[in-house]
Amino acid sequence: MNIGIDGSNLRDGGGVTHLTEILRFADPGRHGFGQVHLWSSRTTLDRVEDRPWLIKHAPGALKGSLGTRLSWQRFGLKRELAEGGCHMLFSPGGLSAGTIHPVVTMCQNMLPFSSVERARYGWGRMRIRLMLLRYGQARAFAKADGVIFLTQWAKLRLETDLRTKYPMSKIIPHGISARFSRLPGPQQPLGAFGPNAQFRWLYVSIVTPYKHQWNVAAASARLREKGLPIRVDFVGPAEAESRQRLQLCIRRLDPNSEFLQYHGPAAYEDLHRLYHDAHGFVFASSCENMPNILLEAMTAALPVASSDCGPMPEILGDGGLFFDPIRPESIASVMERFMRDAELRQKCVARAVFRARAFSWQRCADETFDFLRKVSGNSGKS
Repeated sequence: MNIGIDGSNLRDGGGVTHLTEILRFADPGRHGFGQVHLWSSRTTLDRVEDRPWLIKHAPGALKGSLGTRLSWQRFGLKRELAEGGCHMLFSPGGLSAGTIHPVVTMCQNMLPFSSVERARYGWGRMRIRLMLLRYGQARAFAKADGVIFLTQWAKLRLETDLRTKYPMSKIIPHGISARFSRLPGPQQPLGAFGPNAQFRWLYVSIVTPYKHQWNVAAASARLREKGLPIRVDFVGPAEAESRQRLQLCIRRLDPNSEFLQYHGPAAYEDLHRLYHDAHGFVFASSCENMPNILLEAMTAALPVASSDCGPMPEILGDGGLFFDPIRPESIASVMERFMRDAELRQKCVARAVFRARAFSWQRCADETFDFLRKVSGNSGKS
């Protein structure tokens, strides 16, 4: 039995990482599948390692406008699935044509389903896009033969928001690359840090309204005023307005660039080095599905100060401390507590590293293809 994967709307970020990793670790034959056909952009396909059972397709329509791409997804994909002898479709991007069965889709983005988070973008293109995504993904989930969720929190939130249940569903969290892994080392007391050896906090994430980097900057300035030897490095791509907002905030709070730095994006292949050079990690997102970045910091044996929103407590558990990402004073309080208490840091790191061991791409790939097999079997019986 052959399977098709629609990766046409996966172009960057965690979605592409998920796709490349599960195909790296997959063994489709063990789950009853023969060939796996993957449709996506050439850029995405180039990131996916070749496998004897994997056939890559880069339709010319995916280079066109949004309308052209959607038209191909609705009409062209069905034809190409038939030509490839595919018996089912996996659509990890959360959207599917609705005319192809059996189909399994994934919920990887909770932003469209939060009116509070959508409102942070004002009335513009992004907010309209999120509203359209909410409609499109809700429709795809309703018509799918199976739905994969990344966290229990996301499943419950979506079922509540859409007032529906997904009986044929499974929670399959993402994995984590082994290169982020580091054994916990001894935590240094606050007295070991000073003007020439600052306590380096790292925040890796896209700069966008719901990530609240400016609140972290404001919190750090409070600690600097208290005389704490703090430094925060912000790393990640940025939306234009949010980048300007963060840069203006940094210039106002730290005009001499002594403790706040925005470094722009970093290659995913180099991220583990940034984690390993830091002393602590701060994560102030107010909307996530599964926070891979949080998992990377846990695996890298960093003390993690995290937002208390969404699935963060589900992932981090007792492996870190939590704050309200909207309130700089809450963020500052948690960061200060970590900086002053080396023993607390040590305990949290040990717990976080232990919790992170439960997440692997091998497990993710195995559970994904096993679920696909179950859905295809159920569909064949109905």
